[in-house]
Amino acid sequence: MLPTRPYEHRGGLGTLILALLVIPLANWPLAAADQPQWGQRFTRNQVAAESNLPDSFDPETGRNIKWAVPMGTETYATPIVADGRVYIGTNNAKPRDPRHQGDRGILLCLDEADGHLLWHLVVPKLVARSGPPDPYLDWPGGGIVSAPTIEGDRVYVNTNRGEIVCLDVKGITDGNDGPYRDEARHQAPYDQDPIEPSGRDADILWLFDMIRQAGTYPHDASHSSILLHDRYLYLNTSNGVDNTHRRIRAPQAPSLIVLDKDTGALVARDDEGIGPRIFHSTWSSPALGSIDGRPLIFFGGGDGVCYAFEALGDPPVAGEVQTLRRVWRFDCDPDGPKDDVHQYLRNRTTSPSNIKGMPVFYKNRVYVAAGGDIWWGKNQAWLKCIDATGTGDVTATGRIWSCELSQHCCSTPAIADGLVFITDCGGLIHCLDAETGKTYWTHDAEGAMWASPLVADGKVYVGTRRRDFWILQAAKTKKVLFSIRLDSPVSATAVAANGVVYVATDRTLYALQQTAP
Repeated sequence: MLPTRPYEHRGGLGTLILALLVIPLANWPLAAADQPQWGQRFTRNQVAAESNLPDSFDPETGRNIKWAVPMGTETYATPIVADGRVYIGTNNAKPRDPRHQGDRGILLCLDEADGHLLWHLVVPKLVARSGPPDPYLDWPGGGIVSAPTIEGDRVYVNTNRGEIVCLDVKGITDGNDGPYRDEARHQAPYDQDPIEPSGRDADILWLFDMIRQAGTYPHDASHSSILLHDRYLYLNTSNGVDNTHRRIRAPQAPSLIVLDKDTGALVARDDEGIGPRIFHSTWSSPALGSIDGRPLIFFGGGDGVCYAFEALGDPPVAGEVQTLRRVWRFDCDPDGPKDDVHQYLRNRTTSPSNIKGMPVFYKNRVYVAAGGDIWWGKNQAWLKCIDATGTGDVTATGRIWSCELSQHCCSTPAIADGLVFITDCGGLIHCLDAETGKTYWTHDAEGAMWASPLVADGKVYVGTRRRDFWILQAAKTKKVLFSIRLDSPVSATAVAANGVVYVATDRTLYALQQTAP
């Protein structure tokens, strides 16, 4: 049975950073601390070295609830925690500022201590300025779906309008810092008067418009968790089909771009010709790992191929846009259709594959899920384990193992203590051996899962679109510790930081903390 969509259409919104590369990234030490980006720095592994985390909670009685804050009505973004602040994207169904009425994308910056609002970024909907309306550019009610990345006093986030913005972590309270100073125009719909910023609005430092400056055409919403390495931001462009779902409007546009974190200038892009092979959209965000001291960027394309590129080194000449150098490619579905891919629309048995979750780098391997599109493609999906040390086309030589999943997959795997945990849209949570791919157990969560698992404190945390939240033991033997039905569906991945687990439903963000019995 296919998952129920949170809005009335069939074309999808599925939905995730600075260290010395002389240290093998797979062995990067974990610390109970902030969670300033999606997953572990670089590798994207959603494993946290926290302890004494709750194994149950009750919103009705307040047991193990530190605080709870209303969201909008649809919340797809994973919360991010850094320097006493919690960041999360949602929609504007419950406006924090009466001046901002109607459908908007919202990024909330909340106080980590009690959840009160510090500031918010308000982004009007992306609309076609000419021609017929195209709601698939920025689906109604979707909000900001991307998790931000935080470094120092800067917030980097992809808005619902396909803009990469650099924000001041303090908001505009300490002044409107530049070079960008047109917040009043930016936070108002293009056909309305500017809205001057108040003390609770965001301060945009620079803005890069992917549609105008990189030639992309997003589908459903712009969705990317930015990978920050050295002075560069790596991100997918969300390039995808148009409202017919049978045409790539921008076939020559890049799927992966690189920006200078200080200026927002475009410095590199892929040149793999992925565009015509994108079956739906470009969903997956990049990861990074070090092979023999060489940093590689791992990227899941909208064509179902996992790519490895060399990370950028010295800054390019000003104004120059480099081409990312491909090290290897691995086709996750070599038997799937490769030509005229959109003729297979709605074909549940034969279609191309795409990649929605992120690749995860772990001990010189890349773990990535791929398969038929959740709304338009075949049901089949797999978790692949790839040797990350190869070169060239490693489709035939790089596969270490493959595990078939029950139905579609939006998940990023989490790997801890030699075990891989992954969810699928058929409602199963899987526990596998990271070395061999052997299945230790599966658990029927009784609802499709778009969220990825979080592993922390010996537990697996994950929610379902059916509104259930599950906590299981992170071990070879299955043990369900707790489950509860929440107020609304769960699409976002849970996060653990500073002794607190953050769980976002469509309507509420919960901060969970173990309290004395």
